[in-house]
Amino acid sequence: MTQPDTPAKDYLTTRETAKLLNVAVSTVQLWTDNGLLKAWTTAGGHRRISRESVEQILQQQKGALSNEEIPHRFTIVVVEDNPQDQRLYQQHFDMWQLPAEVIIAHDGYEGLLTIGKTCPDLVISDLVMPNMDGFELIRAIKTNPDLCHTMVMVVSGLSEDEISFQGGLTEDVLVLRKPIDFNELLILIRNNIELSYKTIKTG
Repeated sequence: MTQPDTPAKDYLTTRETAKLLNVAVSTVQLWTDNGLLKAWTTAGGHRRISRESVEQILQQQKGALSNEEIPHRFTIVVVEDNPQDQRLYQQHFDMWQLPAEVIIAHDGYEGLLTIGKTCPDLVISDLVMPNMDGFELIRAIKTNPDLCHTMVMVVSGLSEDEISFQGGLTEDVLVLRKPIDFNELLILIRNNIELSYKTIKTG
C-alpha cells in the first residue's frame, strides 16, 4: 500500500542544514548565532533552523557566478581591524561562494602590503584602524598607477560630516554604513565581478 506524501517540515536540524548547504556544523552554528539563519531551541534543548532561511541561502549560492564564467580570478582584499567584523566577512564570503579570491588584512598597513602584492580588483576597507587608517590607505591606492583599475569601497561607522572633517574621499569611492548590510554588499560585489568580466570580454 502506497503511503501518502508527508508534508515537508518547516524546520531542519543543524546537521541537515550543514549537509544541504555543504558547510560544517560549526559554521551553521555560527550563522544561527549571528542571525544569518533563523533558528529556535526546543524545550529539550535541540536547535531547529527555519527551512525558509536555509532555502534563501541556497538561492544566493545558486545565483552566484560560476568559476567557468570568469576567465581570471577576481581578487578582493578586505581591510578590517575588528575581529567580529572579520568573522562576519569570512562567513558571508564562505556562504556566497563567489568566483573570487578573498584576502582579509587586519589593519591599514597590512592592507597596503597585501594590495601592493596582489593588485586586487576590489578593496573593501574600514576607515578607523590602527597603524594606518583607511584614509591614508585609500590615498596610497589612488596615487599608485598600478592600482588605477582597483575599485574601492568603504564600510564605516563614521558619518558624512566626520568623513569630510578628516579630509573626505574621492567621488569614485562608494561608502557603506556599519552595521554592514551584507545583502547590499553582495549585490555590489556581484556587479563588480560582472563588470570586470564584461571588460575583459570586450577588451
